[in-house]
Amino acid sequence: MADYSKKLFDRYFNDPDFRRRNSGKQRFRFTRTQLIAAGAVLAIVLGLFWWYLISGLPSLERIENPKPELATKVYSIDGEVLDQFYIKNRSQVHLTELPKTAVNALLATEDKDLYDHWGVDLIRFGKAMVKNAFSLRLKEGASTITQQLSRNLYLGKNDRNVFDKAVRKIREFITSVQIERRFTKEEILEFYFNVVYFGRGSYGINSASQVFFGKPPSQLSLAQVATLIAMLKGPAYYDPIHHPDRAIGRRNLVLSQMTKYEYITEAEFEAAKQEDLGIKSEEEIQTPGIASHFVENIRRQMMQRAEKYGFDIYRDGLRVYTTLNARMQRYANQAVEEHLAQYQKNFDKLWNWNKHKDVLENVLELAVWTDPEYMDAQSNRAKDSISRALMADKAWTDSMTAIAKQIQVGFVAIDPRNGNILAMVGGSNFKRFKYGLNHVTQIKRQVGSAFKPFVYTVAIDNGYPPTYELLNQPVTLMMPDGQQWRPENYDRAFGDKMTLREGLKHSVNLIAVRAIMEIAPKRQVIEYAKRMGITSTLPPYESLALGSADISPLEMTSAFGVFANHGVLVEPISILRIEDKNGNVIEENAPSKREVLSDETAFIMTTMLQGVVDYGTGAKVRSYFHLPAAGKTGTTNDYADAWFVGYTPHIAAGVWVGFDNKTVRFTNSDGQGGRAAAPIWGRFMKRVYDDKTLSMPLEYFDRPSTVYRDSICAETKQLATPYCPTKIVDYFTEKTRPASCEKHAAANWMEIERETGTINY
Repeated sequence: MADYSKKLFDRYFNDPDFRRRNSGKQRFRFTRTQLIAAGAVLAIVLGLFWWYLISGLPSLERIENPKPELATKVYSIDGEVLDQFYIKNRSQVHLTELPKTAVNALLATEDKDLYDHWGVDLIRFGKAMVKNAFSLRLKEGASTITQQLSRNLYLGKNDRNVFDKAVRKIREFITSVQIERRFTKEEILEFYFNVVYFGRGSYGINSASQVFFGKPPSQLSLAQVATLIAMLKGPAYYDPIHHPDRAIGRRNLVLSQMTKYEYITEAEFEAAKQEDLGIKSEEEIQTPGIASHFVENIRRQMMQRAEKYGFDIYRDGLRVYTTLNARMQRYANQAVEEHLAQYQKNFDKLWNWNKHKDVLENVLELAVWTDPEYMDAQSNRAKDSISRALMADKAWTDSMTAIAKQIQVGFVAIDPRNGNILAMVGGSNFKRFKYGLNHVTQIKRQVGSAFKPFVYTVAIDNGYPPTYELLNQPVTLMMPDGQQWRPENYDRAFGDKMTLREGLKHSVNLIAVRAIMEIAPKRQVIEYAKRMGITSTLPPYESLALGSADISPLEMTSAFGVFANHGVLVEPISILRIEDKNGNVIEENAPSKREVLSDETAFIMTTMLQGVVDYGTGAKVRSYFHLPAAGKTGTTNDYADAWFVGYTPHIAAGVWVGFDNKTVRFTNSDGQGGRAAAPIWGRFMKRVYDDKTLSMPLEYFDRPSTVYRDSICAETKQLATPYCPTKIVDYFTEKTRPASCEKHAAANWMEIERETGTINY
C-alpha cells in the first residue's frame, strides 16, 4: 500500500498529463442552488446597507423646514443689540441683505459651477474618492456648496472610522440631490450663509460680520468679504487675529479667484489687496457689551420664562426688546469709571493691611474656602495642605487682597413714570467680567440715612408740616436684647429744637429717631416703606430710622421714584416684549401702577429732599448737575456703605458704593454718601441732560393745587402777617396750614395806636 502511494506521488510530479487530469477533479463547482443562495445573501446585505444609509438621512420635512440653532438677541429701547444668548452664535440674514461680492467670492472659491450641477460634481467627487482610496483615508471631499450645506446643516457628527466616513459621504451625496430638488440655488446660498462656521463661535455670515468687524454684512468692504470667505477653508488656521499673515494670504487667493472668474477687475483686486483687514482686536471681541450685568439679569428672567412658554433661549433665535437706553448706559459706565479712577487710587494710598491684620485674616480665610481645589478636597488633611500652600503663595495672596479692596458700585436709573430700567451698572468690573455679582439686584446692604425719607414721609402724611420742631437732644432706648442704645449725631453735637426740614437736610440722627418715636410710629414706617416698593425685611426697632435695614439699590431707587411720580409706584421692569424668530409676540409687558402716597405728601417730601441736594449733605451733586433735583445721602457705621438716591422729574437713580467683603471699609470721611456716591449720580445726570438727542426737557417738580406756599412767622410758626419780624417760607396742605400769627398782628396794632395817639390810657 505504501509502495502504491509512492508511485502515485512520483507520477503526479513527473507526468504532466496525469497531473492535469487529476487536478481538474479537485476543482469546486457551484450548483444552481448555491448561486441562487449567494445572490439572495448579497441582495439582503445590499438591502440592509441601503436601509442603513436611508435610516440615517434627515427627513424630507427636516430638509424643507430646517431649524438651525439661532442666537437670541437682546435689544435696547433705542434699537441697539446689547448682547446675544447662544450655544452657537448664529443669526439669520436674507440673501438680499448681503453684498453681491459675498456671493461672488463664495462661488469663485468654493463652487464656481453651482448653477450648472444638481448638487454633486461627479468628476470632482470621483477624483476625490480615488485619492482617498489610495491614501486609505477620506481626506478630500471636493464638496459643492450643496454638499457642504448638507454636512453642516444635517449630518455633521464625529466619525469613528473610515467606514463611517464613507457612509457619511454617500449620505451627503443623497441629501445634496434632495436639497437641489426642493430648493432654488438662491435658497441654497441663503441657507449656506446662515449655517456655515466662521470661527470664534460665530455661525453664519451675519454673526461673523459682527464678531470680526462690528458691522452688518451689508456694510462689508470687498476685502472684508474676502477675509470672511477665506476663513471657511479653516476658521482656526486662518484666524485673522492669531494668524494675520495666513489670513491675508488666503484672502488674496480669494480675490485672485474672483478676478480669474471676472467677478472683479484687476484694479479692484489690487485696491482690495492693499486694504487693511480692519479686524476688531482680541480685547474688543472678548469684551462684554455695554450692559453686561443688565443683560445677565435679562438672561435670568428669560430662563424663568422658558418653561412657561416652552422656548430655548440658546437655540430659538428670540428677540428680546428691553427698556435699557444704550446712550444712558454709556453715560452711566463713564460716570462710574471716571469717579472710581481717582477714588480707588485715594483709597489704595490710605489702606494698609498691616493696620488691618484682622481684616486680612478674614479676607484670606474666605478666599481659601471658595478655592475650587479646597472645596473639592475630601479630607481635612487635604484641605489643610491646600490652605497652607495657598497662604504661602504670594501671587495668590496679592491677588486676593487686591480683589478685596476693590471698590464696588451698584448704579441703576429708572423712569419713575413707567418703571423702565434705563441704565444699570452692576459693579466696577463691568468691563472685565461678563457675569460678575450684580450690585444692583443681588446685594442688600444697610442703607443708613438714605432710609430717613420714609420716616419723614409718615410724619408729613400724619399731618405734621415741614416746620414742625423736635428736640435735638440725646435719647436712650432699651433694645429687645436688653442693651441700651444711645444714638448720636454724626458730629456728636446736639442742640435745642430743629424743624423736620432742617433735620432731613442736614441728616440729623436725633431728629429722625425722635420722629419715629413721637410722630411717625415704626409700625407705620414699615407699612409705608413696603407700600412704596421695599420688599426686604425691615427690623421693627427705632434704629430703623437710621437705616439699619439691608435693602437692594433697585428697591431703594424704585421707592424714591414714588416721590417723583406724584405718589404713584410703578414696578421696575426691564423686558418690554419677547418675539420669536418670525416676529410673533410671545409676551408683552405693561407697567404695573398703584397710588401709594398722596400727591401732596409726595411733593412736600420732594421739596425737603431738594434742600438736601441744594444745601445739605447731597450738595456735592451741584458740582456737576444744576437742574431741579432731589435726593438723600446714606452712610453706615464705620463708612462700610455709601449711598445716594435721588431723582429729577424724569429719572430716579440710585448709587451704592462699598466693598464685597464687609470687613473692608473706607478709612475716613471719603466713605460718606455725599462724597463716595453722590458724584456718580451727578456725573450721570449731567451727561444725560446735556445730550440734546435724548430730548430731556428742563422741568420743575409740579406743585399740586392743594399745596400752599406760605410765609410763616419764624417765632410762632404761624401764618405770617406783614408785621412779623422774621419769616420762613414753606409748603403746607389744607390740613397743616397754620392760622394767622395773632401775636405779631396784635403787637403791631398796639404800636400803630401809640404812634397815632388814638390809644386810650
